[in-house]
Amino acid sequence: MNVRYIVELSDADRQGLEKLVGQGTERVRRVKRAQVLLASHRGESDAVIANTVSVGTSTVYRTKRRFVEGGLEFALAESPRPGRERKLSGEEEALLVAIACSSAPEGSAHWTLELLAGELVRRTAHEELSRETVRRRLAEQQLKPWQKKMWCIPAVDSEYVARMEDVLSLYTGEPDPVRPVVCFDETPVQLIGETRVPVAPRPRQAARIDYEYRRHGTANLFVYLDAHRAWRHVEVTARRTALDFAQCMHDLAFVHYPDAAMIRVVMDNLSTHKPGALYEAFSPALARTVLSRLEFHYVPKHASWLNMVEIEIGVLVRQCLDRRIAEQETLRAEVAAWQSRRNAAGARVRWMFGIEQAREKLGHAYPEPHETFSVAA
Repeated sequence: MNVRYIVELSDADRQGLEKLVGQGTERVRRVKRAQVLLASHRGESDAVIANTVSVGTSTVYRTKRRFVEGGLEFALAESPRPGRERKLSGEEEALLVAIACSSAPEGSAHWTLELLAGELVRRTAHEELSRETVRRRLAEQQLKPWQKKMWCIPAVDSEYVARMEDVLSLYTGEPDPVRPVVCFDETPVQLIGETRVPVAPRPRQAARIDYEYRRHGTANLFVYLDAHRAWRHVEVTARRTALDFAQCMHDLAFVHYPDAAMIRVVMDNLSTHKPGALYEAFSPALARTVLSRLEFHYVPKHASWLNMVEIEIGVLVRQCLDRRIAEQETLRAEVAAWQSRRNAAGARVRWMFGIEQAREKLGHAYPEPHETFSVAA
């Protein structure tokens, strides 16, 4: 390495390299070469550059040489690497992907690497193919035909969009103490007890519990969350019937928000979440009085992510319920302690997704306006 290569970057090249390094989307080798060129332009020695960028001094030397001999892009590009010829041609790889995306053969729940290799041998001139060859080609396409993901696929139509924007307008609107926004939902809890006394943790040994447990039935948690202030409340009940829902709405209006003129309640479409539940539980006069203080806003079907309280329920499960609790009274005490601590700490859900973001990200799902209707200017 007796030849010394000098790297002098133009302003445009330097700015391009700084952008390449900062955006974080390029391959690591390309980013490191860019860092080498920038450091060389600043006049740093090869040893310092190698130590800073975590590469060898030979890599620094080669990068500088390639820049001087071939320019910026030549210095950043990958040189062809030696290796065996790929066993599958482009057409055969496309055939492999097509097979993996098709229905599995009769008697099989899904494609396996062995089944795919055998099917490709049957359809091509190859005498044999290893499962590793098949695995690598599928990995390049990020394809795993033996895996499945399950989720609710919503029907995104005009009704979905209307309900979504209605809820988002509540979250992003100005807080109004007279007309608070409260998110409401429920979640079941299994009451589970120990069959043997757990072993407490000690240095270099985690706590130990027996894999056997004893069921003690179930309980239900009704969770309220104020969308604009640090307040939540959890009610522990034995069931989640329409009568329980009616009692929660009564308490929301007269216990938790007695001074509010109107409480805007965000909730899902569970069959018990209906105004009629209050007429089942109370006299017509009381039911009408409670409902006059409430304004129900329903999230779209299969869109529980729009209910802010779902996030809070996830926090509750992780911080408080991720253990075995055998009795309802213990559950009530533990949940009350968690609730008090969260409220005292001023913990809130910071909702960042508004109507403008929804129209940008889900614009393809919005219905097209009917062209026959005129719109006033």
